[in-house]
Amino acid sequence: MSMASEMTVTLRLPTSTLFDGKATRLTAVAPNGAFGILPNHVDFVTALVPSVMTLQLVDGGEAFFGIDEGTLVKKGHSVSIAALRGVRGDDLGSLTTMVAARFIQMDEEERQARSALSRLEADMVRRFAELKRPQS
Repeated sequence: MSMASEMTVTLRLPTSTLFDGKATRLTAVAPNGAFGILPNHVDFVTALVPSVMTLQLVDGGEAFFGIDEGTLVKKGHSVSIAALRGVRGDDLGSLTTMVAARFIQMDEEERQARSALSRLEADMVRRFAELKRPQS
């Protein structure tokens, strides 16, 4: 593998791509603690825990992401991250507010979806029970 000064980072959520671009450094948190990756880091795979992930972009700026649990794969000069939920913030202060608001909203939507699914399952069981009854 050749020496590189940047790496391609892709952060995917179940419904969209949150980030796809070049970075010179990445920091994230795994179950065993925080870590950093530079472009020539050894290839590896790790789980991610809910935390803040930061990227040092090639233009010198930084990007901050609040992510839920996920998986990070580093191969060559590419880093692919799949996370259950995530938001991008301009700074750490605004990111905290965005994470709280967005994740609470997502939790409520998930609760409503689970409730609707439970009602559908109960209705299906009831209908099957009706089919088994002897007809008079």
